[in-house]
Amino acid sequence: MTTSDSVSVGVLSLHNSKETKAILNAVDALGHDPEWLRRENTTLRVEGSEPKLEPEVDVIANRLLLSKSTEPCEEMGLANTFEQLVPMLNEPAKTLTSMHKVASAVALSEADVQVPDALLALSSDRLNLEREQFGEEAVYKTAIGTNGGGTWKVDATERVNARVGNRYAFLQKLLERGDVPTRDLRVYVVGGEVVGSMFRYAPDNEWRTNVALGGRVEDAAGEVDEAVIDTAQTAVEAVGLDYAGVDLMEGEDGWYVLEVNPTAGFKGLFDATGTSPAPYIAGLAVERAGGSVDSERVEELSSFLDDSVPACKPPSVSSGVADSLVIGYTEEVLISGTKGSESVVAKSDTGATRTSIDTRLAADIGAGPIKSITKVRSGSNKSSKSRPLVDVVVGVGGTRHTVTASVEDRSHMNYPVILGRDILGDYQVDVSRQADRESDAEVESEE
Repeated sequence: MTTSDSVSVGVLSLHNSKETKAILNAVDALGHDPEWLRRENTTLRVEGSEPKLEPEVDVIANRLLLSKSTEPCEEMGLANTFEQLVPMLNEPAKTLTSMHKVASAVALSEADVQVPDALLALSSDRLNLEREQFGEEAVYKTAIGTNGGGTWKVDATERVNARVGNRYAFLQKLLERGDVPTRDLRVYVVGGEVVGSMFRYAPDNEWRTNVALGGRVEDAAGEVDEAVIDTAQTAVEAVGLDYAGVDLMEGEDGWYVLEVNPTAGFKGLFDATGTSPAPYIAGLAVERAGGSVDSERVEELSSFLDDSVPACKPPSVSSGVADSLVIGYTEEVLISGTKGSESVVAKSDTGATRTSIDTRLAADIGAGPIKSITKVRSGSNKSSKSRPLVDVVVGVGGTRHTVTASVEDRSHMNYPVILGRDILGDYQVDVSRQADRESDAEVESEE
């Protein structure tokens, strides 16, 4: 292939995800020109009534992780702006439909795809008034979420809110099949074709199957009826995506589609099947822009998951770390659970493995249920204490983190929340920056 035949493929991704890197590397390996559209290098200018996107690309693959953003509509507006100038895979409007679990359920239902019963109510009173129709246990979810975060199992006695933090939440029927191991099916579809499928099994003491939570994966090729695979393909078509991971679960009366994820991860699928979707997405993007790819080369590349840093990653525009990656010694954060949210001042502790929250705060926001118990040693105290672990959503600046936090009585301490390395790994801590002026000399480490 000559240089004049090459197509420039932009991947719109503001995060350092393995999947983004793999797609960009696949574009390069297929003989085309990858461009990583990031904060450092992307501009849109309008001069003389002429709009121009830089870098110039022939097609864009949308990889915005809207579920991890506190302002998904802002990023969706960005993608919508770019789409007016350049053809885009996973168009913004279709992506929004798929990312919003209730909007997705509506689109799937209208395409005669079976989905679990669900209820979204704008009033918390109304949501709880109709809680009993979902039985003794139900699934409670934020309408936009990821990696199993913002998802809880609640019993009939637990009150729930119409919103968790700044996101709407809803109730969904819990699918169960007796004593069989909890599992779901992930089918990855690119351009209407199935790239691979896998079963995901929930880890011990967990009901969610997400790989990010420790779920075990297994190749599902040939293990499910072709009709189930057809359902996954229909689901992607129903929401209008070019590529997606479809999650299905078997209930007593057949298979249900749980969600259609436009930014589904690759690692679990590759571990289970030995196939990476990245070259197929790259090839689809090239063809959408009028270029050509060698199908045999695509298949060859799919046997590798090259998520190394691509050569096209743009250099930093400053000599230091971007402001968005700096967190203060103390920082105002939003802590959310099933009952509500509270804005509190948290302390950053790079010596703590895990984030921890005060017992009262955990009760007020509805953190939980308790997943397990951990033993923690504090300061010079050689004895260890047992603490329950619960899921919470922590909003730091413009990013939401779903973490498993330990719960302890912090009423005698200055800060109700300690941010551990499970969150701080995404930031640099500037000890001179404080949301308040008080100090907290405690030091703790987890065994």
